[in-house]
Amino acid sequence: MSIRAVDEAPLNKFHRKLTWACAGGPFLDGYLLSIIGVALVGMSGELHLTTGDESLIGAAALVGIFVGGLFFGAVTDKLGREAMYTIDLAVLVGVSVLSVFATEAWQLVVLRFVLGIAIGADYPIATSLLAEWVPNRHRGRLLGILILAWYVGAAAAYTIGYVMAEIGGHGTWRWMLASGAVLSALILMMRIGTPESPLWLVSKGRTADAQKAIERAIGRTVSIEDLLAASAAEQAVEQSRFRDLFQGVYLRRTLFCGLFYMCQITPMFALYTFGPTILGSFGLSEGNGSNLGSALISVVFVLGCIPALRMVDRVGRRPVMVWSFALMVIPLAVLGGGNALPVAVVILCFCAYALFSGGPTVLEWTYPNELFPTGIRATAGGVATSISRIGAAAGTYLLPVSLDRLGIGPTMLIGAGITLVGLLVSVAWAEETRGLTLAEASAMPGRSRSAAAGGDRRDDLRESGAERS
Repeated sequence: MSIRAVDEAPLNKFHRKLTWACAGGPFLDGYLLSIIGVALVGMSGELHLTTGDESLIGAAALVGIFVGGLFFGAVTDKLGREAMYTIDLAVLVGVSVLSVFATEAWQLVVLRFVLGIAIGADYPIATSLLAEWVPNRHRGRLLGILILAWYVGAAAAYTIGYVMAEIGGHGTWRWMLASGAVLSALILMMRIGTPESPLWLVSKGRTADAQKAIERAIGRTVSIEDLLAASAAEQAVEQSRFRDLFQGVYLRRTLFCGLFYMCQITPMFALYTFGPTILGSFGLSEGNGSNLGSALISVVFVLGCIPALRMVDRVGRRPVMVWSFALMVIPLAVLGGGNALPVAVVILCFCAYALFSGGPTVLEWTYPNELFPTGIRATAGGVATSISRIGAAAGTYLLPVSLDRLGIGPTMLIGAGITLVGLLVSVAWAEETRGLTLAEASAMPGRSRSAAAGGDRRDDLRESGAERS
C-alpha cells in the first residue's frame, strides 16, 4: 500500500504548481546545456578556442552532472528533498552570472563543471519529490512532463540564441549565458515554500510533520497508523543503503536504469551540444541558420514526447520503451549515408529520431523513481543519472574528433549502434510498473502484495514511530 490520501487524491492546484516548479529544473537543464552550443560559435573566435577547448567546454557540464547525481542523490535521501530543492537552483544562478565574465577557456570549463554538479543534483531531487506527492494513476505522465520540460528548455535556448545572434551577431554570446541566470532566478522563486515529501518524513520517523505537510498540501488528514503502514510498505531496513543499489535485484535495476538512460542520451546530447556543427556537416548552412534548424528539431523532440506521455500510463512502460528504441535505430542508420544524402532525407531522419525518442525520454526519471524504495529512491535516480553521463560526456567530447577523423556517416552509425544496445537492455530488463503503487513497483520480485504492503515490519515501525513522534 501507500499513503492512500496522497495516492488517491484528485489532481489539484498543489499538484499542478508542484509539477511546474519541479519541471523548472529540467527546463533550466535543457536550456543551460543547449545554449552553450549556440554560444560556442561566438566565444570560439573571441577567446581563440581550439577544438580541444570546445570539447572540454561541451563535456564539462556532463562530467559535473555525473558527480552531482552520484553524490547529491544520496545527500537528498539523508537530508530531505525540500532543502536541496532550492539550494541547487541558487548555485545555477551564481554560476550563470560568473560565466558572463569568463575570459579564458579554463574558466568556462570550471564554471560549466560546477553548473553540471547543480544540474545533476536537481535530477534526483525534483523527480523523487514529485513522484512521492502525485497520485498513482497520474505518476507516469507527470514525471514524463519533467523531461518534456527539458526539451522545451533546449528549444528555447536555440530560439533565443538565434534571435540574439540575428540582432547582435555572435558577439552576444555573453548575453546568451546571462539569460540563464535570469531564468534560474525566476524558477528559484517558484520553488520557495514547497512542502517536504511525506514519505521521506515518515521514513525518518517524523510522522507529525508528514501529517501537517499532507493537510497543508491537499487538505486531507491522515492518521499516524496509516503513515506507519505506508512507511512499512515503502521501504525495508535491509534495502536502504547506498551499497544495496549494487546487490541482488537492485543491481540489475540500477544497471537497467543507467544503461538505457545512457544509450538514449549519448547520441542526443551530442546532437544538442553540436547541433549546428552536425547540420553543417550534412551540407546545411552553418552559422545562425543551423541554429534555427536545431531549434526546429528541438521542437520535434517535444512533439515526440507528447504521445509517449499518454501511452506510458495507458499502454505500459515496457512496450513504449522497447518499441521506441527499435524505431530510433532506423533514422540514425540511414544517416550513416553521410553528406551524400539529400537535405530533405537528413531533416526527415533527424525529425524521425526526435519523434521516436519520446518513449525512453519520458521514462528516464519514471523508472528510477518506481523501481527503488523511499530510502534509496533519490540515490538510485542520482546513480542512474551518473551512469548515463559517462556515455554522454564521452560522446560529447569525442563527437568533434569523430567528425574530423571519421566523417559524419560513420559517426551517425556509431550513434545507431549505441541505440541498439539500449534496445537490447530494454528487451532483457525493462519491467512493467504501470498501475502499481510505489511500494508495489519497488518491491523485490517474488514478494507478495501483502509483503509489499508492510509485512512483519509494521509493528516495529509503529513502535519506533511512536517513540520518535
